[in-house]
Amino acid sequence: EKHISIQRYLADLEKLADLKEGEFTVAASQNTDLPVTDEKKPCPLCPEEKFKACYSHKLHRHLQNLHWKVSVEFEGYRMCICHLSCRPVKPNLAGDQTFSKMGAHYHCIICSATIARRTDMIGHINRHVNKGETESRFITVPAPKSSHEVLKESATDVQVLPNYSTPHKTDSYFNPKMKLNRQLIFCALAVLAEERKPIECLDAFGATGIMGLQWAKHLRSSVKVTINDCNENSVTMIQENCHLNKMKVKVNSKDDDNDEAMGDGAEHIDTIEVTKMDANVIMHLRSFDFIHLDPFGTSVNYLDSAFRNVRNLGIVSLTSTDISSLYAKAQHVALRHYGCNIVRTEYYKELAARIVIAAVTRAAARCNKGIEVLLAVALEHFVLVVVRVLRGPSPADDSAKKIRYLIHCQWCEERIFQKEGNMVEENPYQQLPCDCHGSMPGKTAVVLGPLWSGALFNTGFLRRMLFEAVQYGLDEAQPLLKTLVCEAECTTSKHFSTHSPYDENKQEECGVYIKTPNTSAESSLVPGKRKNDEVIRNTAKRQKSENSAEHPAFYYNIHRHSIKGMNMPKLNKFLNYLSEAGYRVSRTHFDPMGVRTNAPLAQFKTVLLKYSTPTYTGGQAEGPLHLTEDVQAGEQVQAAADGKAEDAEFLEVAAAVFTKDYPTHCAAD
Repeated sequence: EKHISIQRYLADLEKLADLKEGEFTVAASQNTDLPVTDEKKPCPLCPEEKFKACYSHKLHRHLQNLHWKVSVEFEGYRMCICHLSCRPVKPNLAGDQTFSKMGAHYHCIICSATIARRTDMIGHINRHVNKGETESRFITVPAPKSSHEVLKESATDVQVLPNYSTPHKTDSYFNPKMKLNRQLIFCALAVLAEERKPIECLDAFGATGIMGLQWAKHLRSSVKVTINDCNENSVTMIQENCHLNKMKVKVNSKDDDNDEAMGDGAEHIDTIEVTKMDANVIMHLRSFDFIHLDPFGTSVNYLDSAFRNVRNLGIVSLTSTDISSLYAKAQHVALRHYGCNIVRTEYYKELAARIVIAAVTRAAARCNKGIEVLLAVALEHFVLVVVRVLRGPSPADDSAKKIRYLIHCQWCEERIFQKEGNMVEENPYQQLPCDCHGSMPGKTAVVLGPLWSGALFNTGFLRRMLFEAVQYGLDEAQPLLKTLVCEAECTTSKHFSTHSPYDENKQEECGVYIKTPNTSAESSLVPGKRKNDEVIRNTAKRQKSENSAEHPAFYYNIHRHSIKGMNMPKLNKFLNYLSEAGYRVSRTHFDPMGVRTNAPLAQFKTVLLKYSTPTYTGGQAEGPLHLTEDVQAGEQVQAAADGKAEDAEFLEVAAAVFTKDYPTHCAAD
């Protein structure tokens, strides 16, 4: 039965005033017509101490101005403000005078909740509508459901709720800005699917299921996709999206185990398993070859479960969207979640990637597993890390040794990782290449970390990802992958071969799967024994070769270190100048104006100063010779103008200067 404050018309409230106390609810449910008398009547929505009984004309004005005017409308019904004692009120020292004011509230027509403010009530109803909860238990005719919007991405259709872009207020969160992130993860999975077939992959936080649907639709029988979500409404929407894309659905949960077959005689492509569990639970119960974590915020709460049952040489990818803490805007949150001390620097995006990898390394080491970083991307909205799992205590120890502290100079922003070892140094400032500590007063450097000090990219894996992006027509991921390949090799070359990288020997990169000359596609990849000595030796050789050609850590922003009053050279020309000086150099995806190089900061500034031109010469003069001549001429003109030279000499000097810089002007002007 609905509350008496929920009515369709104002006259219905006036009819309630003719009833005796205790009969309001029955009349509201029966909607009967009652005779109107001229006796004094009490307000049905106010207590007697607030509004005493009055005649009908005064009661009409009271109901209209106080209750009906500030009501909230929904589906033809009005939720009027109620002053009855149906909402608990905290005691107040002011007494009975404020009791009626604090007791005012609204009754929700959908869930019977009591809301104090009108704006809060409107927002409460809107949240019901956005979630699709528009059917009220009090309305006999069911309200129409909210329309679902169908979005398409990479030949995959998904239906979402109208507020799909608000993560906290919807069960079908879908962010179109993360399309590049989904394409990168798909390329990583496609590379793994070429190494061994079939592979079991898990999308631990499905939401709409868009990522798992793309996996199953494009990779087909190479993958066995499991989409998980702990929200019941999200699981229902994932199943609907599977049917929308003509996929078979297998539903598994903790309580039941049943299958749902696709009807209507449509053509069957593949089967997707949909589970309703907590992400930690499903990763503890089952083993997977590929796991992707994309929670709202940090993913550190799920790392232990992810590495516990992931198979050897499998891949774990995680997307962290808590950029406020990772990008040093909320440093205390980074310390709480990642146990890392950071400050805002010019290389804050790479710092964020190394923070996440350090947390991943520690979680894997607790499970006696090591990692090999395949990809680390930090963009505006997310930080993506893709690692390969290496089972065993030796890889775990090797990975844990790569977690170090970073010494960062706050004056010139020079940085260097601390040396290995447990011995305390007398003067840690000596490790920095700069001499700011000797020339500046006080403490000039801070210790950041612990951070991952190893490589952020695997060149062979990135080249195969680029090949998969070209094969599947992922246009947005191709430019980024080309930049990553150049950054991993620390080179400015942009020439990429069009032949398949799978024609090369995979034993050097993967250490497990060997390319054989068999013509059969299914037998071309022969899995070897994963734990034998040969695999361990191959893995060690591969890691040793990669470490020898490891790209330099961090980068410098060319604008951050520019010289005041000087025009910098173009970025591509500056890269050539550094390369001619004998340094490794490349651009970086972390910063469009960043330069990744092994040159110290002092040499970086020296080369930048050498090829910069003064601003006031308009970029025409280069080198110190022309600069000195112009400065001397300017001093002569200024001296003549100040009266230090005679008029004839002033005209002669001015004519010489102006005819040099401005040939079209005459000496008299």
